[in-house]
Amino acid sequence: MRIRLMSLLVDDQEKALKFYTETLGFVKKTEVPMGEHKWLTVVAADEQDGVELVLEPLAFPPAKTFQKALFDAGIPQTAFQVDDVEEQYRRLLDLGVSFSVQPTAMGPVRIAVLDDTCGNNIQLFEML
Repeated sequence: MRIRLMSLLVDDQEKALKFYTETLGFVKKTEVPMGEHKWLTVVAADEQDGVELVLEPLAFPPAKTFQKALFDAGIPQTAFQVDDVEEQYRRLLDLGVSFSVQPTAMGPVRIAVLDDTCGNNIQLFEML
């Protein structure tokens, strides 16, 4: 058994695709039109056969409530591992990304939390 897909609800698939590829540096892997929405995935640029992040349309009303509650509480929807949180933090700040948590050591990791512009807090972490 393997994890191959991970879903992330986004309020706008096109905006999410732009943010996750142009800002965070992921690569689009799959885009299949499915009526009003699409099956849309991105992968890490250096692991294109790895886990795919599905940018799921936020079309189910209870999911909107859940997403907003997590965002308002500052709870990340998911976490991405990076080699250097400080470096990514500075790079993304220069690109205009908003952070709710600046790089902070927490036990065996250093984290930062950013706003993905699509309704989610996303945690970056590096192993110390």
